[in-house]
Amino acid sequence: MTTDLAGAGPAYLTTTEVAEYLRLKPRKVYDLVRQGQIPCTRATGKLLFPRQNIDLWLMSHLEGNQPGGRPVPVVLAGSQDPLLEWAVRESGAGLATLCHGSGDGVRRLLAGEAMVAGLHLVDEASGRYNRPEALGLSGMRDLVMVRWATRRQGLLLAPDNPLGITRLADLSRPGVRLAHRQAGAGAQRLLGWLLGRAGVAAERLAFTAHPSLSEDDLALAIRQGEADAGLGVEAAARRQGLAFVALHEEAFDLALRRRSYFEPPLQRLLAFALESRFRERAEALGGYDIGELGRVTYNA
Repeated sequence: MTTDLAGAGPAYLTTTEVAEYLRLKPRKVYDLVRQGQIPCTRATGKLLFPRQNIDLWLMSHLEGNQPGGRPVPVVLAGSQDPLLEWAVRESGAGLATLCHGSGDGVRRLLAGEAMVAGLHLVDEASGRYNRPEALGLSGMRDLVMVRWATRRQGLLLAPDNPLGITRLADLSRPGVRLAHRQAGAGAQRLLGWLLGRAGVAAERLAFTAHPSLSEDDLALAIRQGEADAGLGVEAAARRQGLAFVALHEEAFDLALRRRSYFEPPLQRLLAFALESRFRERAEALGGYDIGELGRVTYNA
């Protein structure tokens, strides 16, 4: 189900309210806080408990305390995102990155080969993003999806845009070489969807011989003159000093199992995302809206 906890009550609970919600005494709540076992935050010296985090915490405990199967590797799979990549390093989250595209992230999450997967997969029928039933994830009874950012996607072009490309239709002009991502990558699915909406036949485009395996690889291919254009995020264009034509805004989410949400790597990453240094980096990279960062968009 899609979670909209904001509509179910206040976004933050006081100590008394969370004690009533969990059918505990306030003293027990204070004990859990002191032991670091229950999610909370402090505002002007007062304890506040994010309601959606409390719901996740409660459901994870209802599932029992015995872990099932082998431990989940502390790996971030799925799509590469410049802001996420930087935050993983700077936060000391301890997540190893294995980013080979959104489709690969889904597979690794299902196989228990990754703790979290970064996804930005558009549903071509509805235009919505990261729908579990469309990704083959609806069978995960403990799936949680958390919003990371809304990103600006568009055409990455050579510096100063020497070919004067301003829209998707321009990609079909003779001599325009188009860099592309591997099959299963979110950007590749988005490209197909955008081309269809614009009435541009993919068969008319001159794709490069080999796919780019990451945002940075695609940007570098254009910077080095191996391609004239490609679809990617604004942050990748800025990192390589490329021209950029905005086309679309998309949701980038983190998919994980409910228990993984409370593991130190994810908690360190999300806590770091609340710092001013993180907000400054997002603004400097460009093309990010982090207003919904941390919102639970799906809770099985």
